[in-house]
Amino acid sequence: MSANPGRDVRSGLPRVAVVGVGHMGRFHATKLRQLADEGELVFAGVCDHDAVRADTIAAETRGVVLPDLDAVVRAADAVCVAVPSIHHARIAGQLLDAGLDVLIEKPIASTRDEAQGLIERARRGQRVLQVGHVERFSAAMQRVLPVLQRPRFIEAHRIGPYPARATDVSVVLDLMIHDLDLISLLARSEIAHVDAVGVPVLSKTEDIANARLRFQNGCVANVTSSRVSLEKLRKIRVFQSDTYLSIDLSANQIQVVRLEGRMGEGGELPKIRAESRRRFRHVLSRIVYSQAFKFVPAVNRSANRSALTNVSWTRSSASALLRVSRSAVAYNGSRNSRARAATESAVSG
Repeated sequence: MSANPGRDVRSGLPRVAVVGVGHMGRFHATKLRQLADEGELVFAGVCDHDAVRADTIAAETRGVVLPDLDAVVRAADAVCVAVPSIHHARIAGQLLDAGLDVLIEKPIASTRDEAQGLIERARRGQRVLQVGHVERFSAAMQRVLPVLQRPRFIEAHRIGPYPARATDVSVVLDLMIHDLDLISLLARSEIAHVDAVGVPVLSKTEDIANARLRFQNGCVANVTSSRVSLEKLRKIRVFQSDTYLSIDLSANQIQVVRLEGRMGEGGELPKIRAESRRRFRHVLSRIVYSQAFKFVPAVNRSANRSALTNVSWTRSSASALLRVSRSAVAYNGSRNSRARAATESAVSG
């Protein structure tokens, strides 16, 4: 594979392509086109083994079709890899070796060894390798963090209908992975104990899972994820000594309920003050892409800088994911080797 020639000479902006334009790849291509129209980067094009699909997404995003990985290397400085996870190691590895920075969809790879191999290749080539754990950059989450003191109980629900896209991993790696990352961020402590259950319904791996996590600082979290529900819900509730926080990740809004004063001697309840903060400007795509592809976004620069200081997927998140996945698979009694291999890849971040 040929070496990457460098940034766009005329603009000095990073050239970013998408490899794999299925469900998530289409999302990446759309966001990159928007950022290109705003002068943040150069949208280099799309690449997919399905030529018809590539033509369709290229037309939708006013992009070009890159017929193979060699064409991607010649046209881009960085790439979003959104192919099925079983192909992550091969495709992302080739692109890293060719000198491109890579933002890869989760999970990072199909096995722990593949994941570690990608990390080593990125280090060796001094390339950026970022996994798409993006929820922590939402405006709602960024507004919640300053309000946190010492959470005692966290409850998370992430449920929805069965997706049209392929599901080659369990619901833990497909959906719960986001909430485990957020809960690790909110709890601010290491995991002490995990109990989890998982049940397959429509696929060969777990489609419904529930986990109870106890942290070393005493915080407890209950997490439910399902991809076989009739309604769609993405919500986290946080309880601390004098505050209740509700984070609606779908609507990108929060509600804060505070106690004012203490319980009176006669049993009078303290006053409760509720406030809602909604419709934050959504800068998620700018934050994620600017971190992965090393440019400073033009919109909301100061807020983005503070968000970028907390970019890495923490060891606590990785530990939670591994332990929940193992517990859920053990409960299910599954012998699906791919599900177990994908589970192992999570700790490599």
